[in-house]
Amino acid sequence: MNIQNYINGNFQNPINNHWIDNYNPSNGEVYGQIPNSTKEDVEKAYSAAKSAFPIWSKTTPEDRSRILIKISELLEVNLKRLAEAESKDNGKPISLAKAVDIPRAASNFRFFGNAITQFASESHESVGQQAINYTLRQPIGVVGCISPWNLPLYLFTWKIAPAIAAGNCVVAKPSEVTPMTAYLLGEICNEAGLPKGVLNIVHGLGTTTGQAIIEHPDIKAISFTGGTATGAHIAKVAAPMFKKLSLELGGKNPNIIFADCDYQDMLATTVRSSFANQGQVCLCGSRIFVEVSIYNQFKKDFVEKVKALTVGHPSNEDTHIGALVSKPHLEKVKEYIQIAKDENGTVLCGGNEVTIKGSENGYYLKPTVIEVTSDECRVNQEEIFGPVVTIMPFKSEDDVLEMANKVKYGLSATLWTNDLKRTMKMSNELQAGIVWVNTWMMRDLRTPFGGVKASGVGREGGFEALRFFTEAKNVCIKY
Repeated sequence: MNIQNYINGNFQNPINNHWIDNYNPSNGEVYGQIPNSTKEDVEKAYSAAKSAFPIWSKTTPEDRSRILIKISELLEVNLKRLAEAESKDNGKPISLAKAVDIPRAASNFRFFGNAITQFASESHESVGQQAINYTLRQPIGVVGCISPWNLPLYLFTWKIAPAIAAGNCVVAKPSEVTPMTAYLLGEICNEAGLPKGVLNIVHGLGTTTGQAIIEHPDIKAISFTGGTATGAHIAKVAAPMFKKLSLELGGKNPNIIFADCDYQDMLATTVRSSFANQGQVCLCGSRIFVEVSIYNQFKKDFVEKVKALTVGHPSNEDTHIGALVSKPHLEKVKEYIQIAKDENGTVLCGGNEVTIKGSENGYYLKPTVIEVTSDECRVNQEEIFGPVVTIMPFKSEDDVLEMANKVKYGLSATLWTNDLKRTMKMSNELQAGIVWVNTWMMRDLRTPFGGVKASGVGREGGFEALRFFTEAKNVCIKY
């Protein structure tokens, strides 16, 4: 099916009537087309957002809250339809889309719908000067939101919900690889009564549509999730224009396992943290470091569990590992497996494509575990973003801290230990924006989310997101 841009509350073809093929990863076939939008489409979306801003920015937080919560409710009502669309578009197992991705998208709207009614600013009495200072938090205006393909609706709404909750109007671009649920969100926003122009969704390539958004002189903030190289490009374009930037970028996350951990809990969670969504999650623990005393046992047990994972069609409820998102991405991941072999890594399991009956041209790859001898090899330093993890032993806290921090990224880290002193030391010294201890992907939407080093700039989540999407103004009154 052909999908359309969503501008000013209406669905419309791209101005140039040019289109991009949309592939189904499960079978490698084209199943629709999306607009190949240009600067002119972005300008049209901006104009709609600009016209809507004066009224939307002056609505009460309670009025905005009601609409966001209605969108949340409609996402839940349409869960099955959205999950099926997400699974078909992305290649992820339908069970994951139903249990996590679409419910989380609904939670994003509900959370920020409630949060905006609790968002408070500060006041300070200047004792002795007969003055009071207070802070206004005002919406920025028209903002740009650009989201990735790995968690399409989940991360799209993670940006849009706080932006419109704070009173902004949005020009948004989903990934051209996974556009379907963003398209369906437009229908839901209309049904929920979101005023025309508050949210505008423009489809197309990053190099054209995305570029037009980031370089638009009157789009005043950019919230982007995606690769580090693209983030660097956005920063280079936006910095001279003094735009506000939130960049959530790549990761090469350490999973550090000490012998005193709850072994069975750790083992089950590590399988999930390694291969959830085919490893196409920026938070996956792709570098596994295991204390030497339990290393051989872990290697045996972990490989056994990984071999038992079912690679299958995304629509099958029993599938653990679905299709990778695209043919080029599959080839990239395979190249890294070959690089590992060239660097004397040992492939303990996986590493080869899988043929699914009836979907022989799909993008399937067995989950892959590679034993490496150096933490400085390329597969231990560069983001692969697929169902591939490395494992290696360590002897001491200091050794593993050095290895864990010796990458350009710093998004998340996972630590398995029951030693409180070690927990406090390691959590403090790990160079990451998020540290999970004895768990993984346990999220509280009130907490700040983001990374350090090449993993990004700024924080999303909770009041951090509402602060990003507002400008602080100090007012000082002498009385």
